Amino acid sequence: MRQVMKIAIAATAAALALTACSSPTATTTSSSAPKTAIKVGMAYDVGGRGDQSFNDSAAAGLDKAKADLGVETKEASAANGESDANKQERLQQLVDAGYTNIVAVGFAYANAVGAAAKANPNAKFAIVDDASDASKGSNIENIVFAENEGSFLVGAAAALKSTTGHIGFVGGVETDLIKKFYAGFAAGAQKVKADIKIDVKYLTQPPDFSGFASVDKGKTAAEGMYQNGADIVYHAAGGSGGGVFTAAKAAGKLAIGVDADQALTAAADVRSVILTSMLKKVNVGVYDFINSVVKGSFTAGVKTFDLKSGGVDYATTGGKVDDIKTKLDDFKQQIIDGKITVPAK
Repeated sequence: MRQVMKIAIAATAAALALTACSSPTATTTSSSAPKTAIKVGMAYDVGGRGDQSFNDSAAAGLDKAKADLGVETKEASAANGESDANKQERLQQLVDAGYTNIVAVGFAYANAVGAAAKANPNAKFAIVDDASDASKGSNIENIVFAENEGSFLVGAAAALKSTTGHIGFVGGVETDLIKKFYAGFAAGAQKVKADIKIDVKYLTQPPDFSGFASVDKGKTAAEGMYQNGADIVYHAAGGSGGGVFTAAKAAGKLAIGVDADQALTAAADVRSVILTSMLKKVNVGVYDFINSVVKGSFTAGVKTFDLKSGGVDYATTGGKVDDIKTKLDDFKQQIIDGKITVPAK
């Protein structure tokens, strides 16, 4: 059963990855924040800070904790194709450096977090997007989201706005998590238009996670969909989404962002093509974990951030969904009230 939290997310290779973010404040405390002895390490997924999506949402939560709570931070990023041992070494290096409160961003860290947590029982860990047995423990918080619920809303938006009755979905890597985004998106679109056509493309297959950080792959996949008649494409592909937006701009079509409000975070020259974004508030989950550590209220286990708790939503930036907002909000309330059950597979 998931617990819904109410809220207002080779040694050399590892050593190289353990460099601090290029920001000059990456490992320092904001001068205006209250002082604390808490040190927080952030281990990003492939693409790291700057992906304008998943990792950046996590970074926003870290930045807020640094500013509001005065924690000291250190950041590291995963490399494509690295082993679980590499990831565990990265986490261990953070702990050894005194950053004993660790946030691992992405399900790819599951085995590494499980092992590192056992090796460091006095450290506290949080992992985003994984609640498997591999990443559960007495000193691990599992931060998960109802991505299917948020994706239902942007799927409904796509169907309501499509003039061709043909839309698309680009997933970064074909995993159960990314399929969860698609399941909700398809359900929302089909709720509006039962016979809508949906093209689907996953950029890579595990263990190749480059699909989350390849602008070229995202662009090629979206180009094919637009050429095939789709007029709106939703991506759940991390940094590869930039390529989807570029393809939409070239084709004179629309796209849907993910995780962050990408009409605010994407490259300025493509923001005009973003219909909406599925907001997955990784920043909220990350901040909540750090705040619990600072306040001494940390509890291990699964914490699910859904529509009801405000953990997922849809964006309205740019005004492109203003005319359908009433319909989308009605769907949203029906999901919250349990009148619509959104599939996760």
